[in-house]
Amino acid sequence: MCCIPVFCWITATVLEDVLKTREGGKFTLTLTDMYSHFLAVQAKVKKVKYDGGAETDQHWSPESRKMIESLGKLAFDQLQKGNLIFYESDLTECGIDIRAASVYSGVFTQIFKEERGLCQDKVFCFIHLSVQEFLAALHVHLTFINSGLNLLQEEQQTTFQIPETRDSAVKHFYQSAVDKALQSPNGHLDLFLRFLLGLSLQTNQTLLQGLLTQKGSSSQTNQETVQYIKNKLSENLSAEKSINLFHCLNELDDRSLVEEIQQSLSSGSLSTDKLSPAQWSALVFNLLSSEKDLDVFDLKKYSASEEALLRLLPVVQASNKALLNGCNLSERSCEALSSVLRSQSSNVRELNLNNNNLQDSGVKFLSLGVEIPHCKLESLRSDQILSHEYTLSPGFFCLLVCLFFLRLRGCNLSERSCEALSPVLISNCYSLKELDLSDNNLQDTGVKLLSLAAKSPHCKLRTLRVSHGNLTERGCEALSSVLNCQSSSLRVLDLSNNNLQDSGIKLLSAGLKSPHCKLEVLVLSDCDLSERSCEDLSTLFNSNSSSLTELDMSSNNFQDTGVKHLCSALHSPHCTLKSLSCNLSERSCEDLSSVFSSRSSSLREVDLSNNNLQDSGVKLLSVGVKSSTEMKTLRLSGCKLSEKSCEALSSVLTSQPSSLRELDLSDNDLGDSGVKLLSSGVESTLCKLEILTLSGCLITDQGCDSLASALESNPSYLRELDVSYNHPGDSGMKLLLAGLKDPGWRLDTLRYGENV
Repeated sequence: MCCIPVFCWITATVLEDVLKTREGGKFTLTLTDMYSHFLAVQAKVKKVKYDGGAETDQHWSPESRKMIESLGKLAFDQLQKGNLIFYESDLTECGIDIRAASVYSGVFTQIFKEERGLCQDKVFCFIHLSVQEFLAALHVHLTFINSGLNLLQEEQQTTFQIPETRDSAVKHFYQSAVDKALQSPNGHLDLFLRFLLGLSLQTNQTLLQGLLTQKGSSSQTNQETVQYIKNKLSENLSAEKSINLFHCLNELDDRSLVEEIQQSLSSGSLSTDKLSPAQWSALVFNLLSSEKDLDVFDLKKYSASEEALLRLLPVVQASNKALLNGCNLSERSCEALSSVLRSQSSNVRELNLNNNNLQDSGVKFLSLGVEIPHCKLESLRSDQILSHEYTLSPGFFCLLVCLFFLRLRGCNLSERSCEALSPVLISNCYSLKELDLSDNNLQDTGVKLLSLAAKSPHCKLRTLRVSHGNLTERGCEALSSVLNCQSSSLRVLDLSNNNLQDSGIKLLSAGLKSPHCKLEVLVLSDCDLSERSCEDLSTLFNSNSSSLTELDMSSNNFQDTGVKHLCSALHSPHCTLKSLSCNLSERSCEDLSSVFSSRSSSLREVDLSNNNLQDSGVKLLSVGVKSSTEMKTLRLSGCKLSEKSCEALSSVLTSQPSSLRELDLSDNDLGDSGVKLLSSGVESTLCKLEILTLSGCLITDQGCDSLASALESNPSYLRELDVSYNHPGDSGMKLLLAGLKDPGWRLDTLRYGENV
């Protein structure tokens, strides 16, 4: 309710009066407190502003009491009928003078207002449904304490006179109200019940002194009502009804169940295996009151089970991101989640269902939820949404109506799934921007179907990943036509781990050279390519129409001649490539080094990992990196380097100006002596390195000593250090951990040990 302007205004009105009239401004902010105080404030405003009285005068005149009683009767009668708009006949029926309706509207504008309907007839309504519900509860409460008449019962009994009979009648009155609200199929009496129970407290009766002329229930009766509600919570109620009962307990100033759960959560002793239905409801109520848990809800924090999900569905519905991966969910969960996504009050934007055996029938249930127009879901992750024996039917793809990102890696899909997906890409009703179908047997026929759809002017796809898709050169021909299409919005294409061969790259290059091509990232890792592919791609970089900024050609057999072709093209002033991953030997390092030192080169990130460069190759590379003003990232993981390479790279770090910001030397046998040489470069004030990765480099406590000493001398730049999978010893780690806590060091991430 805090997002409703009227409620905010009511709150502000009450708080303003409280801060003026109460010492210290102390106020228990239950909902009934708020509305009782608001009504009292309005009575005071009428008395002072319109009747010429003083603020110290009794606020409730006979006229004001009669007005509130009449408005209360109107509120209750119309609430019973489900009406929010009333006509003159409704007012007359409740004893409200039609001629005085405008006076009521003017005096109690904040409570009641007059509007014109479509037919120019006078119609009336309360400024908010909550005001109507409060006045309805007040009317039922006043009628009962004044006459003993229970308006919630169809069969009325005589007025109580004997104290024992009266106490029993009061207890029955509140318990019957609880039952009546629980029987409501749409919850229309939920807020009414909260107000009615809240009015039983002495604090609220004091606020309305003058309007309430007789005392209500005793504290003993209130305790019996509390226990009655707790007993109801032990029954198999819906989550919504259970949550409202907790609000009712709050109005009755009982928070024992919630405090019990809060204590268990704080101490980490919460065991969902032993929770009663009432405790589950208390957990839901507690989580719904926590903004932190509503941002990202992780089911595994409580229990990775279907029962826990079904119990905590209201929390899922209120969350922005729901992490339900690896929680042993089945199609039963999908049916429940579908109802969550169909709800207009659902906030879910990202749903992670990875590693659950939902099966095709479960996904169909989900589709019923996300195809609703008001569904807010933007991302669904379902990498292993099915077990290996199932495939996705065409009906599954209606899931995409609200998605921006769809990841279906390893879901046992075939070209038939591509056929079902194609209409989604063509339709202008969908907003799919990223599609990952890697690790599925799509084959060329599947990619051809996707390509036809991707050429549609309505297709918004920017990223397509089909790694391990069993594609050949024929798939490249289809994708080339997409790149050549003027309406294509494709920016990222991952074709890694497919047997494309040189013939496929030749076909793909035709599309890459098109002036319509907007592709920025191309991944061709492990595609059985040779130097011929390098020659075809080289002509692309010499063209001023290329928009490619990132190219991954690792795990291919280019040989030195292929790298030479590639490096020659990288010298071109038309080349826009900023990131490169490829295979080369130590003999090719000199050609690549010349690219680094070229003023026309735009390369900023180079990944040469898992190449047999050896120390001689790194020495040649260092010459180019040292003279480059653009190179920011160099990855040399697993390149069979020793301490000699560290000496060459140390000179790079101390060069002026040094542009290198990230260096990865992991999985090389550098040893402590190599780290010592590298540290001499790190400690230089000329070194601007921010990320250093030395995982698996045979480092002991001596190497850590060298690093700690270097960082102490030059603490202003390095913010990430990875020394995992080494043997630093206690003394070495003690020095680095001390630096991590030192505010003078910029270091904020230190990875060590073997579980990182």
